[in-house]
Amino acid sequence: MNFIIPDWPAPASVRALSTTRAGGVSTGPYAAPAGGGLNLGVHVGDDPEAVARNRSLLRAHVPSEPAWLNQVHGVRVVDAGDVAGAAVDADAAIASAPGAVCVIQTADCLPVLFCDTEGKAVGAAHAGWRGLAGGVLQATAARMREAGAGEIMAWLGPAIGPQAFEVGQDVVDAFPGRSDAFRPIPGQPGKFLADIYLLARATLREAGVEKVAGGGRCTVSEPDSFYSYRRDRVTGRMASLVWLR
Repeated sequence: MNFIIPDWPAPASVRALSTTRAGGVSTGPYAAPAGGGLNLGVHVGDDPEAVARNRSLLRAHVPSEPAWLNQVHGVRVVDAGDVAGAAVDADAAIASAPGAVCVIQTADCLPVLFCDTEGKAVGAAHAGWRGLAGGVLQATAARMREAGAGEIMAWLGPAIGPQAFEVGQDVVDAFPGRSDAFRPIPGQPGKFLADIYLLARATLREAGVEKVAGGGRCTVSEPDSFYSYRRDRVTGRMASLVWLR
C-alpha cells in the first residue's frame, strides 16, 4: 500500500498516515491506474464488499478500528474513543487515549492532522471551504486543549491545489480580510482561484497553531495518486489518520 507519512516534528508517541488511491481492490472509477483502488468511502457508489476489503487492508496498519465519521461540512468535533464504529455526523475528531484512531476522508477537501508537542492529544479535521469558514480547525484545537494538549502543531494533507480550486464570489465573501488567498480568473467575472492551503494556515494561526507542515500536493492534478471529486465526479475517497501509540 502506498502511504504518505507526514513530515512534521511530532513526538515519538504520535503516528499518522494519509492514503493514496493505490493499493486496494476497487475497480472502475474507483480503481488506481496500476490496479485496484483503495477507495475507503462507503457513500460513493463503490461495491460495498470492495470498500470493506479496502478498510480491512488499512486496518492492518493501525491499532484499532478508525473512528469513521459521516462528514457533513460542519464543525462538530467528537472523541474518537467514544464513536469508533458508530459513524456519527461530525467533521473532526480528537483522541487522548492511546490506540484510538482519528480519521478523515477526502477527495479534494483538505484533511488536517493535529498533535501536540508533548504527545498528549491528537486530532483530525475535514476542512473544505465551508468547514474552514465555519471554524472547524479552531474547534478541533480547542477540544484538544480541553483534553490536555500543550503546544499544537498541524499537518496539511493532499487537497485541491490553488491552480485548480475555482470558486465564486460567495466563497470569497466567506473569508473577509483574506483577499490574498483568491486570484481573479481573467475573462471570468466573479470567478476566482482559491488557495485552500493559505486559508488553512491563516486560520490555524488564529487558533494559536504556529507550527504547520505539509500543503504541497494537489489532488486534481495528480490523478495517478489521488481521487478528486472536482476532476472526476464519480470517484473514491482517501483517508488521513492520526493516533497515539
